[in-house]
Amino acid sequence: MIVGIPKEIKDHEYRVGIVPSGVRTLAEAGIKVIVEKSAGIGSNIPDNEYEESGAEIVESAKEVYEKSDMIIKVKEPLEEEYDYLREDLILYTFLHLASSRSLTEELLKRKVTAIGYETIQLENGLLPLLTPMSEIAGKLSVQVGASFLEKERGGRGVLLGGVPGVLPGKVIIIGGGTAGINAAKIACGMGAEVTVLDIKQEKMAYIEDIFGSRIFTLISNSKNIEEKAAEADLLIGAVLIPGKKAPKIIPREVIKKMKEGSVFVDISVDQGGCAETTKPTTHSNPVFKEEGVIHYCVTNIPSAVACTSTYALTNVTLPYALKIAKEGFRNAVSNDKALAKGVNTYQGKLVCQAVAESFEMEFSPLNSLIQF
Repeated sequence: MIVGIPKEIKDHEYRVGIVPSGVRTLAEAGIKVIVEKSAGIGSNIPDNEYEESGAEIVESAKEVYEKSDMIIKVKEPLEEEYDYLREDLILYTFLHLASSRSLTEELLKRKVTAIGYETIQLENGLLPLLTPMSEIAGKLSVQVGASFLEKERGGRGVLLGGVPGVLPGKVIIIGGGTAGINAAKIACGMGAEVTVLDIKQEKMAYIEDIFGSRIFTLISNSKNIEEKAAEADLLIGAVLIPGKKAPKIIPREVIKKMKEGSVFVDISVDQGGCAETTKPTTHSNPVFKEEGVIHYCVTNIPSAVACTSTYALTNVTLPYALKIAKEGFRNAVSNDKALAKGVNTYQGKLVCQAVAESFEMEFSPLNSLIQF
């Protein structure tokens, strides 16, 4: 099998699908790796490091796709890349199909075998490939939120940590999963007053065990969301239903009741966002103001720290890539239930139930197409 690594073309996407040590691991297993020229520059990885690890450098994305059996990326294909997709290609990347019917239909039309990092799921419910990016996005959500709270950036002029004699800012986090907990870590470290809302009692008990009296927890329901959002200087949406479109649990009316110049960071935007006012933004133009509230809804938040993110991502994606390359797709998914859950499209069929439900499209179980 030949594995290809194209350069990412999404706005300010500086991550790359693999690092040189990952190339070396694949090469040592007898797998050929080709990398598009300058693919790693955004993560401070020059071409010669890939070559020294055993990769072949090629000039264009077209050449990478044409020569490869499996493509390892970071973000979903953009429209400019659709013509590179073909029936016998394995695409291994973040897909977030529930937020894009057009991409879903394109993958089905071209009969691509598409594996989404965000839907590979262990039996205990853990999403091992999404976890490090959620950790990074959670931590960054507070950093960027604190920055846009500054008056000269349009915010309320609130310092999250306060100073002696002045109360700290209030950070409200909706969702106590990986992203939410990491947001809470940074917000607590800054000295903010932090409240986390979640629908699971056991999750709140776990958070209180970790943070003790440094944090407040509250059951997530419409009344509590409305009341706490109105108090927030920084509101963070960290809601996730694996594979599905994020539920719109923050109505426009709730945003209207927030303070003028407060900040809302929607980490859930990759899956469509958890507020009615959410719309995707980019690192080039990261914010917009709606109902007097600054919205930060960047769809590739971890790219801001590409050096860290790229290495963290390769750590978790490489073992599955190696499995697919060595065993072949059919054997790999037959032998690994977590990997099988990651398959979104196969042979023109939609095999991820969560995505099918999001668009009310026909669902075909993968094990009805591949016996395992």
